[in-house]
Amino acid sequence: MPQESYRFSHRQSVGLVFLCTLFGVAAQYFIKSSGSGLSVLTLHALITNFPLWAGLSLYGISTCLLILALRDGELSLLYPVISLTYVWVSILSVAVFHEKMNIYKIAGIATICLGVALLGKGKSK
Repeated sequence: MPQESYRFSHRQSVGLVFLCTLFGVAAQYFIKSSGSGLSVLTLHALITNFPLWAGLSLYGISTCLLILALRDGELSLLYPVISLTYVWVSILSVAVFHEKMNIYKIAGIATICLGVALLGKGKSK
């Protein structure tokens, strides 16, 4: 007898994709951090690099959550939400890695946020 699978609501699917963006940011943080300990790029250095594996694992978790969200949600609505990862990474890079923010980055972030908001308002009924 087949089991009935749990179905996510629209709101839950959006929440899962939003969670994907947070996992994506954490993954980027670890992957960026993994490079600071590499003086020479060798197979051993890559295999024993905890931050690298943490980042790749977080990307894996993010992908699994995205699969679950897309199973029940609209691709045209949910996938653009992933672009919020760029927003979070920009903020993280300024706050943690002391990178510079300029007017072009701010305009890009505003454009992404506006685009995601407009797509959310225009969802299919």
